[in-house]
Amino acid sequence: MPWRVATTEEIGHNGSQYTPPLATGASGTMLEDLDLHSIVDEQARELVRRLLNVLEDVMADLRAAQAENQRLRDEINRLKGEQGRPKVQSNTPPPPHTDHSSEQERRKPKTWSKRHQTARIPIDRDQVVEVDPDRLPPDAVFKGSEDVVVQDVIFRTDNVLFHKEKFYSPAQHQTSLAALPQGSSGQFGPGIKGLALVLYYGAQMSEPKVAELWRSVGVDISDGQVSNLLIKGQAPFHAEKEALYHAGLASSPWQHLDDTSTRGNGQNGSCHIVCNPLSTAYVTTAAKDRLTIIDVLTNHRPRRFLVNAEAVGFMAACGLSAVRRQQVEQLPAGTIVDEVTMQALLETYLPGVGPQQRRWILDATAVAASHTDVEFPVVRLLVCDDAPQCPLVTEELALCWVHAGRH
Repeated sequence: MPWRVATTEEIGHNGSQYTPPLATGASGTMLEDLDLHSIVDEQARELVRRLLNVLEDVMADLRAAQAENQRLRDEINRLKGEQGRPKVQSNTPPPPHTDHSSEQERRKPKTWSKRHQTARIPIDRDQVVEVDPDRLPPDAVFKGSEDVVVQDVIFRTDNVLFHKEKFYSPAQHQTSLAALPQGSSGQFGPGIKGLALVLYYGAQMSEPKVAELWRSVGVDISDGQVSNLLIKGQAPFHAEKEALYHAGLASSPWQHLDDTSTRGNGQNGSCHIVCNPLSTAYVTTAAKDRLTIIDVLTNHRPRRFLVNAEAVGFMAACGLSAVRRQQVEQLPAGTIVDEVTMQALLETYLPGVGPQQRRWILDATAVAASHTDVEFPVVRLLVCDDAPQCPLVTEELALCWVHAGRH
């Protein structure tokens, strides 16, 4: 427990006994019985007082160091994938009783009723369950049947030996071989490939557990093959994601944009959220500067740069000097160039430009090129926070209601 020894002035000269705060253990008992005035030698009494104060400071530093060490241990365990100390939340007190002014304002409990789910369950097959004739009385009369739906799944192998027909043309010296059904390329069919993605990404099962599940039903598969099913041959998914992102940007003239810190492969980055009422996309990048924002809004197409009147106005708004703007106007105008060409032009026409001014020029010309895009949806209005990299990226900028209201 923290405690402090009183100074000589605080003790006074009346001989009263000093009582420190409550401590625990043997040291606490000694401190409770300590009377500095019982020490006759004044120098010894002053030395004991100073030593106790030093001990108090040492104990406070020790407690702070122990807390910091525990915090670092928890962080190391988290980075290693282990669990740190559990955070036990304190009990939440019940909400205060509210006196409603009218009976209509009181919460009316809803009557519970079990939902009838049988109508929503698709039926895969019908089966008639017959009564054992030996158990029927002689005068039993058939009165129809009673339907009961029982849900079940079948998890077993479906190994197929395909006999691929082969034809040969002597005239054309050409062999024609039948193709496998769609999705059956390689050693595994579409069922294993699709379910592996669902189990790993949807159910968050580890690769060893996915492999263990396959082997439990007789599938001959290695750990490396499970990894290949998850990371290789996914070009159709990437193409579908790009098409969805393109459609999401085209569905609305405005987009919400925000980012949050994200770690990937041990490196700090940013996850950008681009959304509107119809779509949401997540893009992770290493940086979050203005060029990165343009990359996100153009789905990471190769960067393009354009020198025109809009770009020069952008540079003036950023604070680029008139001399530098005149030098920029000497660059080839009205022509979209790639990043390598733009960097070479800056080295040729503006060899002494500083890093900050170079960044303004690149930002301005990249924004101007993105606004003239005819192959990709152009975001005209961006709803975001007041981060410095967001202004001037779009024609209009709006703060979300949280960031607008907090001012």
